[in-house]
Amino acid sequence: MKQVLAKADADRATGDVFAAARGRLPGVGLVAQIRARAFDVYKRAGLPHRRMEDWKYTDLRALIGEVLPLAPRPDAEALVRAKVSAKQVAADQAVKLVLVNGIFAPELSDVGRVENGVVVRSLREVLEDSATGAMAGLVLSTTSDSAISLNAAMATDGLVITVNDGNAVKRPIQIVHVATGSSVSTYTRSYLQLGKEAHAAIVESFVPAEGASGYQANDAMIALVGDEASLSYIRVAAAASDAVNISSAIIAVGARAKLDLFSMTCSGSISRYQGFITLTGEGTKLSANGVNLVRDKLHADTTIVVDHAVPYCTSREKFRAVIDDCGRSVFQGRIVVRPAARKTDATLISRALLLSDQAEADNKPELEILADDVVCSHGATSGALDDTLLFYLRARGLSEKDAQMLLIKAFIGEAIEEITSGNLRDFVTVQTERWLQARR
Repeated sequence: MKQVLAKADADRATGDVFAAARGRLPGVGLVAQIRARAFDVYKRAGLPHRRMEDWKYTDLRALIGEVLPLAPRPDAEALVRAKVSAKQVAADQAVKLVLVNGIFAPELSDVGRVENGVVVRSLREVLEDSATGAMAGLVLSTTSDSAISLNAAMATDGLVITVNDGNAVKRPIQIVHVATGSSVSTYTRSYLQLGKEAHAAIVESFVPAEGASGYQANDAMIALVGDEASLSYIRVAAAASDAVNISSAIIAVGARAKLDLFSMTCSGSISRYQGFITLTGEGTKLSANGVNLVRDKLHADTTIVVDHAVPYCTSREKFRAVIDDCGRSVFQGRIVVRPAARKTDATLISRALLLSDQAEADNKPELEILADDVVCSHGATSGALDDTLLFYLRARGLSEKDAQMLLIKAFIGEAIEEITSGNLRDFVTVQTERWLQARR
């Protein structure tokens, strides 16, 4: 009985948050209707909990309990703090687009450096423009997942990026999410349309400003990758130590296209990254890789679902987790092969490295094969650092911490090396070095 009452109270509180925020959410008419329907989907399920199969290891109802009020628009002081944090995580040569407390900040962004053939608009601008209102259903698309539905209902801003057919974007586009508040929530949603034979790299970074704490961030990325296009999509989440970060990606990939996906979580209190990737065209190649760097009491969940909907597609998934102290890492990888998807070639491998007796790793690789004539495999392992290798390195003059660092870098390097761009690979490596140095 207490659980029922707790759920009812939480749902009522979330309903109050939505009602209070509606006047600040962009879009009226059709957009407002779509938001209301999305919130109804969320309200029926409530916060994700352990009785939902995809959320069995990350029970948000128990972990966070309630949805916090929407963050206010950033003032001048917040923008100053955000500028410092955004600069610290800037990727080399990238075109930086900054969102502060869920609101696009053009004054902190490299709007003037956007290349020809690329159109960038804020989500707020698109939803409030009657001429583009028809896009609302696509941009605010939702699923049965309640976290994504809540995001669709509450999204205050984001970016709508269009890359024209045949355009090769030379510089990476970096979306930087900066949180400056405390005990508030932010909701951002971005939409990417990559044209036929186009090529681009997208980097998403999540970072707190000085003084930000106890916030909740809910982000979603909707991406359409055209036929024969190529997309590198990298996400690095470094939230405040007591913050919550829930990020979702819904990606559809066309024929003979290539998608390289990489995700890293290296700080925060509770983190969940979920990717839903559908291969909709024949001859597509997917490389999906990730790393969880977990210490203290961080709970980091990475869930990737790859849907082979058509024949002759290839997917490779490689995930690594390093867990220290009382941290917990979750990896759920599912490959679905539809009845028509013959000649599918798919591999899923997850490995976890436990650095303390209290560390926990939950690995759940799955294959759902509904077709014949396919090649699919999956595997998962977990264990500690090799004592023999540690002894070998110590015998050659390295301290215990330096020896451990060298072995950890080699362990996660297998996933990082899959990043095709040298600059972006260096960017991710720097984030790894910071985590390792902080552990010392």
